[in-house]
Amino acid sequence: MSTVTSTHYDELIELARPRLDDFQRMKAAGLVCKSGDFYPSVHYPPITMYPRCTEEELFRTYTLPRDGMFDVYIHLPFCHHHCIFCHYPVKLGPQLEEKERYLKALEKEMDLYMRRLGVSKIKPRSILVGGGTPTYLTIKQLEHFLKFFTSRMDMAGIKQFNYDVDPTTLVGPEGLDRLRLMRDYGVDRLTIGVQSLNDSILRKMNRDHNAATAIESIRNCQEFGYQVNIEFIFGYPSQTIKNWIDLMQKAVTLGVEEIQLYRLKVEAYGDYQGTIKKYKQIRPQDVPCPDDSLLMKQLAIIILNQNGYTENLRRVFSRQKKHFSVYAHNQCCNLQDEIGIGLTAFSSLRDRFGLNTQSFEEYYQAIDEDRLPLNRGLVRSQDEQTRWGIILPIKNRDIRKRLYQRVTGASLDKVFRTKIQNLKSFGLVEEDANSLGVTTLGAFFADEVAQQFQSARYMAYPQEAYENGPLNPFLNNDPDA
Repeated sequence: MSTVTSTHYDELIELARPRLDDFQRMKAAGLVCKSGDFYPSVHYPPITMYPRCTEEELFRTYTLPRDGMFDVYIHLPFCHHHCIFCHYPVKLGPQLEEKERYLKALEKEMDLYMRRLGVSKIKPRSILVGGGTPTYLTIKQLEHFLKFFTSRMDMAGIKQFNYDVDPTTLVGPEGLDRLRLMRDYGVDRLTIGVQSLNDSILRKMNRDHNAATAIESIRNCQEFGYQVNIEFIFGYPSQTIKNWIDLMQKAVTLGVEEIQLYRLKVEAYGDYQGTIKKYKQIRPQDVPCPDDSLLMKQLAIIILNQNGYTENLRRVFSRQKKHFSVYAHNQCCNLQDEIGIGLTAFSSLRDRFGLNTQSFEEYYQAIDEDRLPLNRGLVRSQDEQTRWGIILPIKNRDIRKRLYQRVTGASLDKVFRTKIQNLKSFGLVEEDANSLGVTTLGAFFADEVAQQFQSARYMAYPQEAYENGPLNPFLNNDPDA
């Protein structure tokens, strides 16, 4: 696959190696775990840490946004295989009757949500359909879903309609029919879970495709005019520095608008513990060490930058500023209200968070009883809101001080000043009169920078997992410090 020479490998590695010095410095300062372990700052509090909550408790004091608009997520939990790295529950195989049952429940859940909100249609700013493999439906089922879903949406103000897709569902005559059908219903952006372009590693991931199928699916999406984002995981068992360089050198030739990077997540951050944890326990020698994983990340950044891709939204690199996930930007940077529908889906609202059940039977039972299938959530306290208003934006782009004041009631110039000053002194964040954001170095360690602002009760690792340096996240942890 690669035409990279040995000399060029060495040159790239030398360009990337200084980031490992930063890694050691950040461990010594207490920013990064001593072990180099990693936990993603995806939501605050983390998904796995929400208490029990009922629909009535979550919505008792909720009011619609001023403009009445939402970003909308809808979840379809079906896959052909369960990937080794996946941390979400799914049902496997054709499951035709189960899919029909689920789609019927999903349609009713939308009606229940509209009743709860007091609206006749939902007004989306953006839509994301995810899973699972949300395109793992028959053509008839996909059309049925798109028809009932869009009929409940007022699409007049929508900016983007996303779908997370799997390569195998987008090839052959049926794959082309899916692409045509989604386009006809307004879908304009696709995120393809490529994950690797190395067939051996794809087999280790238990993926249902090979590199050739992935590339064919990309070409098909491009021919239909979609904005294409492709995802890759680094730090995976049997990945090496060289085969990772090969992968990235190939990726930048594919002509896609966006390339997204994920570090392998071992500990569950969703409602299912992926078997990757057991794999790592049995074959630890196969898993790249933290130094190699972070070297892969920096190598990818270098190769992407050399080929005109720059980080536009955290972990996502594009050639043009206009190409990014509007859904992610609105939820994590603009802190706008988002509603989630389906198994394990979440609703991230401006001062609260609700999470649907992870159990299929509980999901169906709630819908049958005319209840939203929420079972966990939180109306945030002032302390939690003060932290949430920093963590999501700083992880993904930056924090606008005027927005922060509006969503938290606090001034960013008066909270966490010791933490912020310490982060500045290590070159991780920068600030002006209007915003606070990460530097290039801070973007590399964005998850750890975001975790600086978490409450001790929501930390993934104990205090002793970090060196007792000035950036130990347990220090100066009060917003008034």
